[in-house]
Amino acid sequence: MSLAGKISSEIGVHATAAKWFNLFATKLHHVQNLSDRIHGTKLHRGQDWHHSESIKHWTYTIDGKVTTCQESIESVDEANKTIIYKLFDGDIDHQFKLFKFVFQAIDKNSGGAIIKWTVEYERLSEEVDPPYGYIEYLHKCTRDIDGHLLKA
Repeated sequence: MSLAGKISSEIGVHATAAKWFNLFATKLHHVQNLSDRIHGTKLHRGQDWHHSESIKHWTYTIDGKVTTCQESIESVDEANKTIIYKLFDGDIDHQFKLFKFVFQAIDKNSGGAIIKWTVEYERLSEEVDPPYGYIEYLHKCTRDIDGHLLKA
């Protein structure tokens, strides 16, 4: 059994792909105020929340457990409205050798957008379950955030 894998989820949302991408590309620090599942985040290292060398510290709830990690932006593709985040330290390093979130906002012809989340991971051992709880977490946070983006 492979220790590496990918899990993806696509969620239809009402706000436009441009609004979603703008939030995650230029206002990431606001996300903590848009979902109760995120308890807080702070800039751990760096001057700018969106610089690839900056590191943020996150506290959130996964599978009913308060969890922490650090995150940095690996890449931003404006043309495809895609951002790759690398998660590490904290609770992540106890279970995973590699852990990334891939965010993509895709316009729908009928209005609104599709938010595609992919979790790329490599588990430390077969005893570690695949991170299905993270897909559920991202799905629920997406629903919470969509309501706020519609008001903006």
